[in-house]
Amino acid sequence: MENRKELMNAFLANEEGERVIGGFWHHFVSFHNHYGWEDPSIMRTVVAEQKKYIDEAKPDFIKIMSDGFFGHPSLCKSTITTLEQLKEVQSVGENHPWIQAQVDYVKEICAHAGKDVYKYYNIFSPLQYIRLRFEEYDEDFTKFTRLFKEDPKAMIMVAKRIAEDTKALVKRLFTETDVDGIYYSVQCVQDKSFTEEVHKERVQPLDLEVLNEILQYMDNVLLHICGYGKYTNHLEWYKDYPVKAFNWAIYSENISLAEGKKILNNKPVFGGFDNAEGSLLYTGTREEIKKEIYRILDESGTKGVGLGADCTIREDIDLERLQWIKDISAEYAKEKK
Repeated sequence: MENRKELMNAFLANEEGERVIGGFWHHFVSFHNHYGWEDPSIMRTVVAEQKKYIDEAKPDFIKIMSDGFFGHPSLCKSTITTLEQLKEVQSVGENHPWIQAQVDYVKEICAHAGKDVYKYYNIFSPLQYIRLRFEEYDEDFTKFTRLFKEDPKAMIMVAKRIAEDTKALVKRLFTETDVDGIYYSVQCVQDKSFTEEVHKERVQPLDLEVLNEILQYMDNVLLHICGYGKYTNHLEWYKDYPVKAFNWAIYSENISLAEGKKILNNKPVFGGFDNAEGSLLYTGTREEIKKEIYRILDESGTKGVGLGADCTIREDIDLERLQWIKDISAEYAKEKK
């Protein structure tokens, strides 16, 4: 069996491994259930399905999904519609059950996965916790930017309170579990008034507040610059973030792995496949997928390059397809020697 840690070490060091890594994952429960950490049946499903995926897909590295834990407890007490309600959101503290439950969950998944593979826990930037609650759960796709623009200081104040709890979670994860790193999800504010200058003033400090806490324990951070559909980002705004590797939505941003690697200071990058329903990842023949992998790697090279998707893939994907990607990557490496 391949040494998955050696493959990942080569990738993180911007070197050439025996083959390029592959990083794919999917959710285990529906969008509304992403907020269901207090429902034992939801969490039993998440734990069981996460273990099943680890056992059956045997990924090159594991992204431990945070399904169930998307909602910060104070943010989820009631539906927020006004600035006054937003300002009521408070930090819940490091011993809150929302944090304890995540520590217990990550500990259990790490123990199941074992020590021969790197394990990353999915954490969102402070603003992402707010945006996702408003958009994914409340299904209000204008509230986040509207409130942010109406009162930037209020939004930043609340995000900093959430950051305190996220940092407390980070501390406990690295002191109480065997997690190896963090998969950190960020996004540009989807409004043209948030220029690079505004991003650096209002968004970047919040992103870095949590990142800098992670760096107190280890520097193994994979940055997911979250894009999909009409949600797009400015990759260059993230090029100096202190992370090991980057992933972004190649098909939403229209920026290839090769182009993105140049933008992101030649740091390790992974991606390449559209995760949208009906795309090549789900419908292509083995030969078609092989042709695409060869095209990507011929263009980007194999040093500090991995294969993955724009974001989470469909949960009903045939896992044989993910094995094809590993096998084809190995074939490519042998041919290019």
